[in-house]
Amino acid sequence: MAKDSSQASPALKPGSRRSSLFARGESMVWLTGSTLILCVAMIGGLLALVTVRGAQTFWPQEILRVETIDGGALLGELVKVETYEPEAHVFDAIEDEGEREKARALVAGLDGKSERWFLRTGNRSTENRDGFHWVQDFEVARETRPPWALTIERSEWGRFYGVPKGFLDGEQLTAETPDAAWALFEKHHADAVETGEEAHELEKDGIGAIDARIEAARLRVRAAELDHGTDSPEHAAAQKRAADDEARWSSERARLRKRVDALHTESRRFAFLMTSADGGEHRVGLVDIVRAYPANRVGWWEKVGIYLARWWEFLSEEPREANSEGGVWPAIFGTVILTLIMTLLVVPCGVLGALYLREYAKQGPLVSLVRIAVNNLAGVPSIVFGVFGFGFFCYTIGAGIDDVFFAEQLPHPTFGKGGILWASLTLALLTLPVVIVATEEALSAVPNSMREGSYACGASKWQTIRRIVLPRAMPGIMTGMILAIARGAGEVAPIMLVGAAKMAPSLPVDGSFPFVHPERSFMHLGFHIYDLGFQSPDAKAAEPLVFTTTLLLIGIVVLLNVVAITVRGRLRRQFVEGR
Repeated sequence: MAKDSSQASPALKPGSRRSSLFARGESMVWLTGSTLILCVAMIGGLLALVTVRGAQTFWPQEILRVETIDGGALLGELVKVETYEPEAHVFDAIEDEGEREKARALVAGLDGKSERWFLRTGNRSTENRDGFHWVQDFEVARETRPPWALTIERSEWGRFYGVPKGFLDGEQLTAETPDAAWALFEKHHADAVETGEEAHELEKDGIGAIDARIEAARLRVRAAELDHGTDSPEHAAAQKRAADDEARWSSERARLRKRVDALHTESRRFAFLMTSADGGEHRVGLVDIVRAYPANRVGWWEKVGIYLARWWEFLSEEPREANSEGGVWPAIFGTVILTLIMTLLVVPCGVLGALYLREYAKQGPLVSLVRIAVNNLAGVPSIVFGVFGFGFFCYTIGAGIDDVFFAEQLPHPTFGKGGILWASLTLALLTLPVVIVATEEALSAVPNSMREGSYACGASKWQTIRRIVLPRAMPGIMTGMILAIARGAGEVAPIMLVGAAKMAPSLPVDGSFPFVHPERSFMHLGFHIYDLGFQSPDAKAAEPLVFTTTLLLIGIVVLLNVVAITVRGRLRRQFVEGR
């Protein structure tokens, strides 16, 4: 007789049931959770590094005077301190044998370790240095903080560190003590800078405008020559008009030049007489000083004021000193304008393309092939888009525009070179697959029952798409736009070929007719970071600004995304949730 199957195995006691860890899924929970934590930690660490290094760039530092055992002296800001193991040749550079043995003994007593200080010594226009200097701790004979040591930020040649010996009015020494010289500096500096800025504005807006008019007259003569020939009455009339204009404007130009020279002379009247670390005397004109302060005498609140003033300068002024000093306003403007133009170009094209693929095209092998091509296009390296944009937009379309509308300016191209319009179109092509894929996904998420209900009420295909499908797909379309903005704003390789410049003298939008200049080159924060990090003649001076500019670029991208996400949220509440 067969046994009861219920008695085939002993009953399991409560709590004794066993099951596989993999069956319950706990291992995957730990794996996926730990992977997410690792990713968040890496992103957070990167952002923390950029934020800390970028935010501390503009904080004013004290000035150290370091006297070395060989009799030399250095004056500057302490940038960083490193611990390292000095090699033998480091000690061989010490000329005095007794000091050399003493240094070796000192390092040997510290397990072969030593510290070296990285000083920003500046004074590149007056001393044979690159603006930075390493000094080992065993080379230091004495370290002090001179109370009247000044940090002077100049419009040219970077920073100057020194102690004021006096104040010059022309060639006359009117003050012979640091405190008296500082008092006269505070009295005359603003007026000297204002006079210098007036001279600069006259040169730019006055003399520059006259030069532009003379050049326009010359181009009219050239256009008449190309259109009618050199023997034509039109060419003769254009020549006569250009000669009359040049004669009339030349006298005005000479008057402005005389006024500018007088302003330059007046602005250079006052100057500091400074003593550098090596004891040399140097004249530093007040008009060349952007900012100066006694670094070892300022209090905490004064440091905060200097810090905020430097940030404002960074956000609102043009760069100087090979982009290693000054501000990045042209780069901020170029980045935002480029991203906005790219968005205005790519979103309509991407949405229309996705609408055709999803709503109008008959599904089949050809449409599948197009989708595969779009997906593969998203994986093409960005530099390939740059090469295409340079060859197609600049050399083909731009050169054709120049031949038709700007022939008189050739061989100097107008549109046949890099510009913000061509860069925007190149980035639009780069981000087009992102918008198409996201829009298709959003359109496919709209239930077919809504389309059928619309058709049942007598609506046409386009009416259904416009009033039913598109409003409910709009949040997904906005997602594609957000992804396009995030990718396009940070791209550097393509725009290096089609318009981004190290220094762009004029913005693409300004107050001169026709006010919008799509043919102009532009500055970009991404390219600015590359230039600072790899192309700057003084890479050590530019290193802090690399982190600061990176922080600014991240902030701009986040701000653009926040605006788009806010709009997407409102659209979702309005069309999807019905609120």
